[in-house]
Amino acid sequence: MATNAASGTQTPAQLPHHKVKVKKAGQRACNEKNEKGKPCGGHLKRWFYAADVLEQACGDVEKAWGRDAEVYRCEHCKALYLPHPEESGGLNVAGLGQISVFGLTLPPKK
Repeated sequence: MATNAASGTQTPAQLPHHKVKVKKAGQRACNEKNEKGKPCGGHLKRWFYAADVLEQACGDVEKAWGRDAEVYRCEHCKALYLPHPEESGGLNVAGLGQISVFGLTLPPKK
């Protein structure tokens, strides 16, 4: 559901108690700027908001995107990020990886 909300626009609808952004392709660190203009730099981690006690009291995210949407949250500033529209969701949190330049890439398992 979250990918549909983010596919057509780069500025998603803001929630009352959360700052919401869309991840860039391959982005793994928060780029939210603080009051001094410095980027946060916290890691973006998959956030399972249905199990979060504080979010259950608020309920904004579940009302907006449903119970099982793919949402990432900064570990420092708690900004929410929706997945990039062209990235495949949930396959590998470290990213797609790179093909070896030394010819050591193994074929995928069948």
